[in-house]
Amino acid sequence: MTRKEFVKMCGVLGLGMPLQMGLSSCSKETTEPNASERIIIIGAGAAGLSAGYLLRQQGIDFQILEASAIPGGRMKRTVDFVDFPIPLGAEWLHVGTDVFGEIVNDDSQQISLETKAYDPAVDYGLFGEEEWSIADVGFESDRKFINSTWFDFFDQYILPSIQDKIRYNSVVQSIDYGGDQVRIQTANEEFVADKLIITIPLKMLQTGAIAFSPGLPDRKQQAIDQATVWDGCKAFIEFSEKFYPAFTVYDIQPETAGQKLYYDAAYGQNSNRHVMGLFAVGIAAQEYISLTDAQRKEYMLNELDEQYDQKASAHYVQHIFQNWNAEPFINGAYLYDHEDWRRVEVLAESVDNKLFFAGEAYGFSNDWGGVHVAARAAKRAVEELVG
Repeated sequence: MTRKEFVKMCGVLGLGMPLQMGLSSCSKETTEPNASERIIIIGAGAAGLSAGYLLRQQGIDFQILEASAIPGGRMKRTVDFVDFPIPLGAEWLHVGTDVFGEIVNDDSQQISLETKAYDPAVDYGLFGEEEWSIADVGFESDRKFINSTWFDFFDQYILPSIQDKIRYNSVVQSIDYGGDQVRIQTANEEFVADKLIITIPLKMLQTGAIAFSPGLPDRKQQAIDQATVWDGCKAFIEFSEKFYPAFTVYDIQPETAGQKLYYDAAYGQNSNRHVMGLFAVGIAAQEYISLTDAQRKEYMLNELDEQYDQKASAHYVQHIFQNWNAEPFINGAYLYDHEDWRRVEVLAESVDNKLFFAGEAYGFSNDWGGVHVAARAAKRAVEELVG
């Protein structure tokens, strides 16, 4: 059973995720953190923001070093394309909505966020000429954010309380954890911490973006080197008329090589705009990444014209494209769905009680590759860190 199949099974059966993955309370009453310890978090994506937020709840000093000029990582979104937010990265909610409360970790906080599940009685997908149900497509347990995104959730509920602790444009070059403290070197500054939470995308570790001294344990380094991170891209195309169903599915073989689908990106939104999204990972993403923007537009419209009787070209308005391979400090999509679960467990292991790992790739043996995983991995790292 793949990671995605496991998550879907939980949704179909009405089950929550396993208890060890839940975000139980991190209140000061339930733990005894060492408030004098200095913690540094590398990365201000979902995991880094979640870790900082939980540390602040416990009164532990921390600093977040973010390589880019903005937070969010792969939760990137734009509000300039149409009249609702477009998620250029993480888009769907793959688990129950109670995960929002788990991440906020504060019963007094009221969360007002709207999501919408697909309706199996109405919504469907096309696979060639064949009509597929929502279950066939694999989205029976997924939900769309309505007039918001994963980024907006973190921006509203998590970021405000920790914004002052983030240092932007801080590209970490090396980490020395051989002494009593951890020394983190950026291009212009050195930071010293007692413990470090590493949340950067796995692809950056694979490319050697950070030099470790001493080198990471062989078991850890081998897991990093052997893991598969999918290439990835997304596109959004606005049309003057809606001529497509919820999903248009393409067959990628072998299935471990990638995924590709067009989908109704405006599904459930309070908008009259017609926007189709393209999601492509693995070898499917290379079809688009290798093209110029003009070639890419023609390629997308041609394949949709073939599927929908020339309606795509006739109703085209505009498009945008996000190449995650070319995104600085990210360089790819996410850990692929068919990864060996034992490797995922090694990726998540801490090193010498000094280096702790959190993020979608440093997940759990039965779940990885999503924003909810990144947040839950951050919770696990914080719990292990404070002992």
